Amino acid sequence: MGQPEFIAMIAMLFATIAFSIDSMLPALPVIATELTPDAPNSAQLILTSFVLGMGIGTFIAGPLSDSFGRRRIIVFGAILYCSASVAAYFAPTLETVLLARVVQGLGAAGPRVVAIALVRDLYKGRDMARIVSFAMMIFTLVPAVAPLAGSGLISLYGWRSIFVAFILFSVISVTWLLLRQPETLPLENRRPFRAAPLFSALKEVLSHRIIVTTIAVQTLVFGALFGTISSTQQIFGEQFGRAESFPLWFAVVALCAGVASPANAILVGRLGMRSMITGTLIGQIVLSCTMVILTLIGAFSETMAFAAFVIWLIGVFAMAGLTLGNLNAMALEPVGHIAGMAASVTGAISTVLAVALAAPLGLAFDGTYLPITAGVALMAMLALGLMLTIPRSKI
Repeated sequence: MGQPEFIAMIAMLFATIAFSIDSMLPALPVIATELTPDAPNSAQLILTSFVLGMGIGTFIAGPLSDSFGRRRIIVFGAILYCSASVAAYFAPTLETVLLARVVQGLGAAGPRVVAIALVRDLYKGRDMARIVSFAMMIFTLVPAVAPLAGSGLISLYGWRSIFVAFILFSVISVTWLLLRQPETLPLENRRPFRAAPLFSALKEVLSHRIIVTTIAVQTLVFGALFGTISSTQQIFGEQFGRAESFPLWFAVVALCAGVASPANAILVGRLGMRSMITGTLIGQIVLSCTMVILTLIGAFSETMAFAAFVIWLIGVFAMAGLTLGNLNAMALEPVGHIAGMAASVTGAISTVLAVALAAPLGLAFDGTYLPITAGVALMAMLALGLMLTIPRSKI
């Protein structure tokens, strides 16, 4: 497989996550009306429950791939993901849908974390960061079209049909992997799946200061991103009265923010990963604080407020494109020999803790964008403080 096809395949495996989250956004009002009319904000849990399951599954998927190979674990995760999609399709209550979404997230953890370990098997350092950035560039097309696809499916077949689309997407991506990508972890490099070596690998990962710091920074960036995604549809619909055009606006935001990943791929080789992350966080702090201050002093008309929110939303999505690939590469650089475990630990801890930040942040929606913009500003400040503790180096 040539590098362009490899990047496209990795992007599609990554995109399982984005498609599973973003295509559900247009369904939230319908789900709230049908399953939880007395507490409409609870429909947001459709998103965070999936992320929670993904975070928990990430603890398991990486170590399993270190023992049994990358391809086998991705396939097993896809089977679990598709089975949970069937259960969600037939679920009669919000609680059962949420349970199915948690299991769906467990399955999606396979393609998510093992794909990163697969890249680390073949590349390292800035080369890995560049490959991930290019994959993220393609990956951004999925958030652009997922709400539109979800909206179309809802209008034709109802919101439950989205789960059928999840199954088709997963089957296509995993079939591509099986047909075109050989196993990247040789038998002689596999680690036994036993408690002792797993604990030893976990201890080694957490003994690196840079890994622990990047986990904390990833937690804050993910928390800001997931909290924003959770409340975005309600902000468009309730504050600005643009529920029907939300999928189109979301596509515009995703496409505009999509330039962040190729920009990072170009710049990271010159500036280094640490500089890219800190510069991005400073920009996010300035943008979010400006939004909060101008809103509080009444400087925005309704039209200006909407335009400012769209620009701010692009900034949040761009922050993910300019930081997450670099943070993953920084975390895996010292531990390439246990890339699966390292990817699992960093991904799992940051994702599970991010849900603890994102869920209350999204549920704090009060009819305006102020809670989410203020929350993102605070998280970016904390993340910047942590990044400044990492010594300057070539990374």
